[in-house]
Amino acid sequence: MGELWSVLVPVKGLARAKTRLSPLGGALRSELALAFARDTVTAAAACPRVGEVLAVTGDPLAQRALAELGASVVGGEPGTGLNPALEYGAAAARLRSPGQGVCALSADLPALRPEELERALDDAARYPRSFVADAAGVGTTLYAAAPGAEFAPAFEGPSRRRHLRLGAVELSRADLPGLRRDADTPADLDAARGLGVGRYTAAALERLGL
Repeated sequence: MGELWSVLVPVKGLARAKTRLSPLGGALRSELALAFARDTVTAAAACPRVGEVLAVTGDPLAQRALAELGASVVGGEPGTGLNPALEYGAAAARLRSPGQGVCALSADLPALRPEELERALDDAARYPRSFVADAAGVGTTLYAAAPGAEFAPAFEGPSRRRHLRLGAVELSRADLPGLRRDADTPADLDAARGLGVGRYTAAALERLGL
């Protein structure tokens, strides 16, 4: 058995989530955002390298839905952006499980497979800090800090470049298609569907007639 990790899944208020999916219809955004988060948490919880999944969110609906999937809810985050919320969640994770590494995982990975996350975390265990870039090579979908290493995420915008500049190692293996495929736009969602989305996203798409 390899090293275990605490995985943080940050979920912003669902009413404000996934604005770039608005072309599909504004009323659909929150339902899809929650479905993506459910599939992300489900895949993470099924990964043998994950000791605990922590949902970092102040949204009551997301809190209930993700807790039902076994995630521990970390509420009360500072509300000043994604990276402060992740740092807040990481502090909680390290209090709960000080011997585990801490991994931040984007909440919009509907095609994520547990085995992909396992491969990434096995690689991450070799470095103090590491990350996986998104499919476009601009953003970041996973950021990991080994036990005892500084947890200093720099998500949002061109975060791949920032993480490299801050000394994190890029995990660039090719067999992580679902881990790299975040679903920000309708085109992203189509690409995720091509890989095969999880049960919650598939059900939401069917229910919404997409």
